[in-house]
Amino acid sequence: MNSSATHDQRIATMTFASVYPHYVTKVKKKGRTKEELHQVIEWLTGFDDQKIQDLINEKVSFESFFKQATLNPNAHLITGTICGYRIEEIENPLTRQVRYLDKLVDELAKGRAMEKILRKS
Repeated sequence: MNSSATHDQRIATMTFASVYPHYVTKVKKKGRTKEELHQVIEWLTGFDDQKIQDLINEKVSFESFFKQATLNPNAHLITGTICGYRIEEIENPLTRQVRYLDKLVDELAKGRAMEKILRKS
């Protein structure tokens, strides 16, 4: 995917705190829990509940959020489309990481089994 520099910059400067409530609403509306959401975020980033809350309170950008993260070594197994983009074709690493998170939240909301979402063999 050839996204524009403007699009990539907009994603980089967007705050995690501004998107997080939408993630919570999305998964709860579909019968999943905030705890499951946090499990998915922790799998991808290594952030525990306290760290997630700290990052929300600090209003960090997605750029800072992912700079602090230890991305799961199996994150590359997250494939498919999200927001009209094929994840594995996204060239900008930060944009791809944000879309990984979006895809995991989407899978959680759609009722996918946790072991499948977390790419366990």
